[in-house]
Amino acid sequence: MSFHHLCSSPSSLLHDPLPLCNLLSVYPKSTPRSFLSSYNPNSSHFHSRNLLQATHVSVQEAIPQSEKSKLVDVDLPIPEPTASKSYVWVNPKSPRASQLRRKSYDSRYSSLIKLAESLDACKPNEADVCDVITGFGGKLFEQDAVVTLNNMTNPETAPLVLNNLLETMKPSREVILYNVTMKVFRKSKDLEKSEKLFDEMLERGIKPDNATFTTIISCARQNGVPKRAVEWFEKMSSFGCEPDNVTMAAMIDAYGRAGNVDMALSLYDRARTEKWRIDAVTFSTLIRIYGVSGNYDGCLNIYEEMKALGVKPNLVIYNRLIDSMGRAKRPWQAKIIYKDLITNGFTPNWSTYAALVRAYGRARYGDDALAIYREMKEKGLSLTVILYNTLLSMCADIGYVDEAFEIFQDMKNCETCDPDSWTFSSLITVYACSGRVSEAEAALLQMREAGFEPTLFVLTSVIQCYGKAKQVDDVVRTFDQVLELGITPDDRFCGCLLNVMTQTPSEEIGKLIGCVEKAKPKLGQVVKMLVEEQNCEEGVFKKEASELIDSIGSDVKKAYLNCLIDLCVNLNKLERACEILQLGLEYDIYTGLQSKSATQWSLHLKSLSLGAALTALHVWMNDLSEAALESGEEFPPLLGINTGHGKHKYSDKGLAAVFESHLKELNAPFHEAPDKVGWFLTTSVAAKAWLESRRSAGGVSA
Repeated sequence: MSFHHLCSSPSSLLHDPLPLCNLLSVYPKSTPRSFLSSYNPNSSHFHSRNLLQATHVSVQEAIPQSEKSKLVDVDLPIPEPTASKSYVWVNPKSPRASQLRRKSYDSRYSSLIKLAESLDACKPNEADVCDVITGFGGKLFEQDAVVTLNNMTNPETAPLVLNNLLETMKPSREVILYNVTMKVFRKSKDLEKSEKLFDEMLERGIKPDNATFTTIISCARQNGVPKRAVEWFEKMSSFGCEPDNVTMAAMIDAYGRAGNVDMALSLYDRARTEKWRIDAVTFSTLIRIYGVSGNYDGCLNIYEEMKALGVKPNLVIYNRLIDSMGRAKRPWQAKIIYKDLITNGFTPNWSTYAALVRAYGRARYGDDALAIYREMKEKGLSLTVILYNTLLSMCADIGYVDEAFEIFQDMKNCETCDPDSWTFSSLITVYACSGRVSEAEAALLQMREAGFEPTLFVLTSVIQCYGKAKQVDDVVRTFDQVLELGITPDDRFCGCLLNVMTQTPSEEIGKLIGCVEKAKPKLGQVVKMLVEEQNCEEGVFKKEASELIDSIGSDVKKAYLNCLIDLCVNLNKLERACEILQLGLEYDIYTGLQSKSATQWSLHLKSLSLGAALTALHVWMNDLSEAALESGEEFPPLLGINTGHGKHKYSDKGLAAVFESHLKELNAPFHEAPDKVGWFLTTSVAAKAWLESRRSAGGVSA
């Protein structure tokens, strides 16, 4: 025969229905467990188990003796209670077993859940609420009221239920009923009702406790009003309430979202010292705080601390980290974080892809950005105007002409956004830098048809395009349009005109001098002195060039000097080129061109234009010749020229390729190093022999 046992005495089970709730603080739902467990015939006695694992609430109300006697009226032998345990042996096949189950508190708990559901479903008026409560079929005790309200979700009927229960049962701890009612409002994110209920508590003379404030604070956080959460947190002390560590940790998030960064970080420092438990939402806020302030290392430190504490990042945290690394222009770290995201089983969403496009696009990681773009298209995710423009701007900067056209066509065909002024600017820049005149003109026409007037940036690109195609008359016509539109040329625009002059045949340069003089008179004066071979006293040109350098922004100084030196080289005016290079060295515009060590002397040309690099080579050769042949200085074992290994984004040739050809023309003994890309090396013996042969031939001109 199979037997089951009941694990509490009838007296303790029915008199003290406390396993339902630990509701003074967090009010978790209790989970009913079975009264009956299998009997083990091999054991010497039956083992009792706790019916429910929960802490007693402070609110207790004895069940009347008459009720107890009814509930334990079963024809079963009941052992006398002992000091330790009492048992009731139940035959599960007995008709009285089902009766006892019905009267157990598990059954009562289920009935209270149904009562809560009925109250949620009833009309929000006092009469209907009263009818539902009256129809429960038994007296409600204080613990029952707490469980019922705790399981409700309707913010309209909950306050009516609260009032009914307060009037009918006169509870000993009214604050608990108010707190679980506030929890109903929190479920529905109704902060206004929570605050109104708080005022009602005060009017009735009921003192709020920690749970009251914690519930309102969490409701404010859920509603996205962190400043209100801060206000309620700062009220706690005036009511004699001391927040616990959980609440304090939550306030890191609230203060951070409310803009009080100092307080948020102060609490976080305290949290680390006192080892508070911090949730992922709070860590997310900390990452946002550091990201907004530009402390990108701080973002990564928070991420590492999370992992060390065993807090699993959520998708929001991964997205914020990727975005922060994008702002920091650290695409390699964005890649690592994205890999972690995938490895940990998360599926990237639109925000993930958008952050990656921005991160790769800003850093000009062209292939990576385009891969993410195509993945978004495959998944049917739409792009915003900003994302399209980020991709187009990247393509313009790295010379991805065909890809830019593909992205632009996709943008025109999509239904979610239309090209704006920035879109057309980037597209025109792509075509202009690659010398595609007809495409650039077509894009400019589309821009005007779309209602956007070309900006100075766009017209600068157009002039660059015409200059690359050597259409000097179109350059002059576009310059006149700039003046007609009332646009004042800036340093970048004037630098573009200067760059066009370096690509213009000498017989047509005169057409552009007038434009340069109108745009920037000081630049026009310097250019005229170079082009028209004006005879001037010693030091006059240097004075004019120095005044020009002083008048322009630091971001264009090197570009101006590069173009001026290129112009000199094109006009075969090497002395002027050397004078401008020396001026750049004096102004620290050119730095680190030459270096010396015990084993190698080097010339570094990576940041120079072709003309400036050739001029620097000429100066270096003169210095080497003077050191070795006139001063008798010993060379180190190696001499090297570093041109860098990159190529111009809109050209198939880099400086290294051009220099290799030039060094061969000079019959110089420098050869490209097989293990050092962009380096040309020679030995001291070969260099000296070459310099001596050049001196014998009549000079060391490069």
